[in-house]
Amino acid sequence: MKKRLFILASALTLISACSQALESAPTALPADHLPTAFALTGQAVFATASAQSPAPLPTETSTPTNTPVPPTAPPSPTPTFAAGFTDFAEIHFLSPGPMSSLVSPISLQTILIAGESEIVRVDLLGEDGRILQRIVERVQRNLAGNYRSFDIDFEIRAVSEKGYIRISSKDDHGRIQALNTMPVLLYSIGTSQINPLGNMIYERVTYLGLKDGDEVFGGTLNLKGRYWPFNDQPVFIELIMPDGEVISSRVLNFKGIDTETFETTLPYKVSEPTLVRLALHQDNVDLKVEDPDVKKYIYYYTMEVILNP
Repeated sequence: MKKRLFILASALTLISACSQALESAPTALPADHLPTAFALTGQAVFATASAQSPAPLPTETSTPTNTPVPPTAPPSPTPTFAAGFTDFAEIHFLSPGPMSSLVSPISLQTILIAGESEIVRVDLLGEDGRILQRIVERVQRNLAGNYRSFDIDFEIRAVSEKGYIRISSKDDHGRIQALNTMPVLLYSIGTSQINPLGNMIYERVTYLGLKDGDEVFGGTLNLKGRYWPFNDQPVFIELIMPDGEVISSRVLNFKGIDTETFETTLPYKVSEPTLVRLALHQDNVDLKVEDPDVKKYIYYYTMEVILNP
């Protein structure tokens, strides 16, 4: 009897153990669920690897494997310009812009069409016109323009003063061919603050129906055009012979510094076809020091015309 009870108890214990083993065994995945499970596992692996990979530092740049592109001139801000002014200035500034606050040294960036002399002069002027720095450089004449940068050092006694960056170039007869000016603010200490260029990349004058090299007949050059004044000073228009003689001139007065149209005539007398330079210029009234070569000019624009009797 005791033997039978022992056997029965052992059987019940074995059945209970098997039942617990079956309840703890994992449920098998359906056959059609296996690809999804592998895919999810793979995504988790790549996500973990990506998270553990160090991100590149902000200063790191990738090295291109293709042929490098030659550097070009730095881009300038897209300007808005007054109607009628679309020709880029022969001397136009890329940086700094007008009334920028500058400390030494100045990083000047330009695009230049040098005059026929191929000599370009860069002057940094103080508020009275004294020369703080001058750079003279030979630049090959290229009608498409040449990118040039200049480092200009200066010292001023005051904490700050108004200044001017003036660039000029002459033709092969020694006449001024182009001149342009950028007004700036100079500081002895601090940090430079560069303003955008706005309209300053364009010529300030445009003639209607007249191009460089045109021929004129009848003893009178009729001019129509638009001008954007630098200031309220008179504007002079002249016909200049190769030796520098002015054979005809007119004075134009504008109401302010907004663009205006103008119309005038330049009478002349020549005995044979003569190539002359038509020049328009305006002075800088703030300059107390006059340069023997470029006077007090703040802007000077020229083109050549052929005068016929």
